[in-house]
Amino acid sequence: MKRRTLVGSIAAAAAAAAAPGTASPRRIGMSDVNRLNKRFAEIIASDHRHGGQLGIEQRAAALADEALNLQNAGSATQRVRSNLYASAAAFRSSAMWAAIDGRRYDIAKAHMREAQALAEMSGDQAIKFRIWSHAGTMYRHMGRPADAFAANDVARNLHLTRRDPLFASLGMARQGAIHGAAQDRTGTRRAFDQAQDAMLRADPADYRPVWMLAFYDQAELDSLALSAHLALGDYSTAEYHAHRCLAALRPHMIRSRAITTTRLAHAQLAQGAPVAATATAMKVPAEAATQHARVTRMLQEFGAALRATAPGSPTVQTWTEHTATWRMAA
Repeated sequence: MKRRTLVGSIAAAAAAAAAPGTASPRRIGMSDVNRLNKRFAEIIASDHRHGGQLGIEQRAAALADEALNLQNAGSATQRVRSNLYASAAAFRSSAMWAAIDGRRYDIAKAHMREAQALAEMSGDQAIKFRIWSHAGTMYRHMGRPADAFAANDVARNLHLTRRDPLFASLGMARQGAIHGAAQDRTGTRRAFDQAQDAMLRADPADYRPVWMLAFYDQAELDSLALSAHLALGDYSTAEYHAHRCLAALRPHMIRSRAITTTRLAHAQLAQGAPVAATATAMKVPAEAATQHARVTRMLQEFGAALRATAPGSPTVQTWTEHTATWRMAA
């Protein structure tokens, strides 16, 4: 992937600013920050529709460079400079998340390192939380729970989580998902109890960044609980949280609905209901089934489990024919 490093971006912009014959540096202000914030909201919306796409990752990375280049394009107050670093970190964290969601983990780690450096320069606690919380999720998906706990603990120990119960809730919910992956039933139950309690204490009127408002709510808490209980093999509890999540998901959460539906199918199949499970899996849109790396893999695993559970059955034939239509659509 062709993209400049953090140091390279600064050097290139500085060289351009110092070139002879160029116009006098302009004044960089909050209007520039606000323009970038609007673009960030567009990235967030695109992620919730499609998720994991290389195009989202590349756009977010390019916008991170654009925000960073503004540091050297003119004069600015310290407040504006801090906001520009925070904006660059936010875009880079979205590039990181798109790479995680697309299972491009080596690239995600490169985005993470740049995002962490930018977040430190910004001093923005919320974006630091986002980056480290994403890192915890990345390591959980990679099957490295010790690293996942360590990264998520950095997010949970930020002062922000003591000021805002909603951030504390998200940190604990993701901790619960890691406990599930680590096969710790007691830790899972305790973490989700604490996450739920913190969510109930959160004031909806408090200011929060757009990325937080766009996704974290009761549906997301249930989604993380679904993931944890599925990993634990507690399939009836997983199904319970899946239904709660699907009932509460907001319309723009298209990617999340596909993931939750796929996980529900797994939970139903594991409880000995192949017909119901297949009917559930067939509700996943073709676009998500063929273009979202996580969903694609989970559906492939579902098909393998279905064939092992009910070999040669009409249900397997139905699933085989259905997936053939996805391949033709792709």
